[in-house]
Amino acid sequence: MKSPGDRVIPVLYGASYSVYTRICLSTFGMKAVPFRFEALDVFAGDGPARARLAGHPFGKIPILHHGDLTLYETLAITRYIDDRFEGPPLQPDDAAGRARMNQFISIVDTQVYPVLVWGLYVPKSEGRKPKPGTLGKGRAVLAALETLAGPEWLCGARPTLADAYLAACMDYIIDSAAGNDMASHAPRLMNWWQRAQALEPKA
Repeated sequence: MKSPGDRVIPVLYGASYSVYTRICLSTFGMKAVPFRFEALDVFAGDGPARARLAGHPFGKIPILHHGDLTLYETLAITRYIDDRFEGPPLQPDDAAGRARMNQFISIVDTQVYPVLVWGLYVPKSEGRKPKPGTLGKGRAVLAALETLAGPEWLCGARPTLADAYLAACMDYIIDSAAGNDMASHAPRLMNWWQRAQALEPKA
């Protein structure tokens, strides 16, 4: 049930550097839902313990508290935000559109995050080379996204959760070893990014 006047403010625990926290922050912004952000750095010495105390049994982020409800896992949190609160719908109305959205989300989870973020951006940020073959894998991921992306938003005429997922990774992708290829090899994605930057999370 959606509630336009819910007086219980959701609380999101996470870190601004975390892709998955950023996805949740973007989702709140896209729905224009008031919330409170509690910074929780899981790389700090007590971070995993704090995360478990906040409700994540695996000591990770993000975590959502809303009244008596505690949620972890980004997909559950973002769909709850969309289903629970008033605001523009963030999931397509038709089955094919929802399937495409879920396809993008799965690509972010299984390819973009491990290959482009952890495989290419993190080594560059630490001053080391990526593992052999990772750049080629990253370029293949970008090529697949370029083929799938719609002319306006990823899944059609309005932004969806797919846009929130990919937008949360884009700063890292552009600053990775694959970022130099984007202007020439992924023009549709770069055109999308000109609009999608407005979805960047605000804690």
